[in-house]
Amino acid sequence: MATQITNYHVLINGGPEGYQTNRAQIALYGIDDKLAAFVRFNDPDMTFENDQESNGVVLMHLPSAMFANVLDVLRNEKPVHLLFLEGRGFLSTSKEPIGEGE
Repeated sequence: MATQITNYHVLINGGPEGYQTNRAQIALYGIDDKLAAFVRFNDPDMTFENDQESNGVVLMHLPSAMFANVLDVLRNEKPVHLLFLEGRGFLSTSKEPIGEGE
């Protein structure tokens, strides 16, 4: 089942190792303002954990190179949905007409 994402906040971790194996994190919240996911970003030399879901909260892991792309989707697309299928987290937009613009 998909969860519509309505709010987010960003945490960027300093230091050479980041924090808890992550360089940055975006927390995603659903319509009810309930925490739906943490999207965690790792540098290439950091340990990547498997995506998982625990107590209804998805933990999704992506390379740090994807951080700007994910932030762009959250800032510019509506609606955005979160899914967890077959052991993987997914962010999805709805179908949009070509040439629609912003």
